[in-house]
Amino acid sequence: MEGMWLPTNNNGYMTCESESSKFPLEAKQGRVTSLGSTLAIQHLQIQTWLQGNMNYETVSNLVTTGVGSEAALVEVDEPSSKRLRPATSDVWNFFKKLGPDKDGVERAECKGCKKVFKAGGKRYGTSTIKRHLDSCTQIKHEDIGQTIAELQLKMGSLKIDSGVARDMFAGYVVAGDKPFNMVDDRRFRNWVKYISPTLKLPSRNTVKADIVKVYKREAAKLKKILVSIPNRICLTSDLWTSSTNEGFICLTAHFVDENWKLQSKILNFCHMPPPHTGFELSSKIFTLLTEWKVDKKIFSITLDNASSNDTCVEHLKSTLDVHGSLLCGGEFFHVRCSAHILNLIVQDGMKICGDAVSKIREGIKFLRKSESRMVKFKECFEDIEELEYTTALCLDVPTRWNSLYAMLASAIPYKKAFEMYKVKEAGFREFCPSSDEWRRTEKICDFLLPFYETTKLMSGTSYPTSNLYFLQVWQIQLILMNSLKNDEVLIRNMGEKMMIKFNKYWEEYSVVLAFGAVLDPRFKLNTLVHCYNEIDPISAKDKVELVKSKLYNLFEVYDQNSSTTVESSSQLSSNFSQTTSSAIGTQLIKIVGDLMSRNQEAEVKSGKNQLDIYLSEATLFCNDAIIDVLQWWKDNHHRFPTLSLMARDLLSIPITTVASEYAFSMGFHVLNKYRSRLLSDNVEAVICTRNWIRGYDDFEEDKDQEDIAKGEGYSSGVGSNDVIDLYEDEDKN
Repeated sequence: MEGMWLPTNNNGYMTCESESSKFPLEAKQGRVTSLGSTLAIQHLQIQTWLQGNMNYETVSNLVTTGVGSEAALVEVDEPSSKRLRPATSDVWNFFKKLGPDKDGVERAECKGCKKVFKAGGKRYGTSTIKRHLDSCTQIKHEDIGQTIAELQLKMGSLKIDSGVARDMFAGYVVAGDKPFNMVDDRRFRNWVKYISPTLKLPSRNTVKADIVKVYKREAAKLKKILVSIPNRICLTSDLWTSSTNEGFICLTAHFVDENWKLQSKILNFCHMPPPHTGFELSSKIFTLLTEWKVDKKIFSITLDNASSNDTCVEHLKSTLDVHGSLLCGGEFFHVRCSAHILNLIVQDGMKICGDAVSKIREGIKFLRKSESRMVKFKECFEDIEELEYTTALCLDVPTRWNSLYAMLASAIPYKKAFEMYKVKEAGFREFCPSSDEWRRTEKICDFLLPFYETTKLMSGTSYPTSNLYFLQVWQIQLILMNSLKNDEVLIRNMGEKMMIKFNKYWEEYSVVLAFGAVLDPRFKLNTLVHCYNEIDPISAKDKVELVKSKLYNLFEVYDQNSSTTVESSSQLSSNFSQTTSSAIGTQLIKIVGDLMSRNQEAEVKSGKNQLDIYLSEATLFCNDAIIDVLQWWKDNHHRFPTLSLMARDLLSIPITTVASEYAFSMGFHVLNKYRSRLLSDNVEAVICTRNWIRGYDDFEEDKDQEDIAKGEGYSSGVGSNDVIDLYEDEDKN
């Protein structure tokens, strides 16, 4: 310890050798006393903690309590023969020193991914582990700067690293949809200068460069994840036109990660010049997949029902199939957007919904036209017992049928207030529905409720696994079949129109949807038998056999491509024993592993494969309507190694293009009439980085609900044409 302090000088100060900090201390026979000794103790504790030369107990043992009015004492140890080099780099906050290995070289372990590196000492230093921080997928880069800042604040000596500060500011600009030129605002610069006079703010172009740097770093991490996962990747894609009439293509990847969590990541949001033909779209998508090095790992792609998409799928499927990338010749490659189909079905029914809905729509428009009318309308509630104005009246949007349901659902509880307002306001009489029209409106609303709930399920950003969609489509078909027998003529007519559109797209249930239901341990094939019998008992058996045969064909492909054998399963048991031997006896684990291997050998000899065993077992009993199916497969993947791999692919199939729709909503925030000159490359960097850092947050869903409540409707996803051309990228060519 004495080596850490220089001798006192004539002025009575003791100087810390590592920091050159002076403290008013007086040396007396190996001890130092001073009224300011507390500062020296705290300084010594901080330096010791940072340098790692001693543990905290060593420092604490140096402090003794004085007697009476005597000051605290600090004991100065004898100088050590050799003092270790202080470990002052901030990188050690994310690595654990393991000490020298057998070869005498220091090792360090990443606290995120647990990977071990040669680091420390004169020979290796910290350069290698610093580079690892940029690529480690278990440590978020923005957390690094925050951790360092918090640590330095605790130490009482915050040192601003300009590189970390710029990275954090770039993340703030991306996550908050802030314009690059916010750093040019004089008031903002003055505020930052007041907070930290030494901090140098970057320029607009530097902010742009920093965001591109973060984008490239996060893209490298994502590429590493996509290449390393054992399962395949499902895609969604769609086109968007910006406020500047530029075309953009969005390509999104859906996959189950190494932790068995469903992920949805935007791969590209790039400029798509015309023509937007099917051939050009397929060529663009294939080029993007090749750049990501995942062209041989694609399972399916989900598109809407545009005619160009059919051509795109055929060309893309043939291209991938030539390279041997698709399973079963691409039989399950194309998935149509179910939300789009459902919207077409309901829109057909809405065309004949009658005058009642039109009156409610025009009545709400009449009320919302002026504030005085709404005030007078709310006064009607004072004269009606047990009726309060709690939910705002909202208008529908022609392109979003579910907004029609929201409009009817908001108006029906206030029908008495409509009647009373009709008495007070003569001009409202033509817009107020009759009692019979209210009755029909209530039946229409009840009829549309299941469609509304299904749309919500399909349109969520945190979409569920595909095991739930089969039951939703089956429920829709049952409702339409029952509507054909309804006593209300209007409901029957609506049902007939909607059934025609349903049969056009869903007459034969998508086999992929059925696969998802079978791989739910609560359902399996028994659920398919029940559902098909409810629809048509005559053809039910044939439909179940069709699904079963295709499922077995797909499993055989996975089984042939898989390297999983009885021997590798034995190795899996061995690996399992190594990870759990600390909690259970090694000998017992070995016995369990041997028994698992023998059981699998017996199953192979009996002629049963993993799919046979899974289907023959009893269904899972669970009272919860929604369970984490992926968690069940994670818990049972050692029993069904190949089947669980197939389940990861099938359960991650998105049956809607909602992910692309939300990307377009983000695009509308980034590239709007106030930021219309942003380069397409920078648009992609901002949107993709935001998605990789924050995911699909709920701001758009909240905005949609707010717009409905205000009667403004849903965002169309297409920018306005009245563009105010404000500069954003000064160097646009």
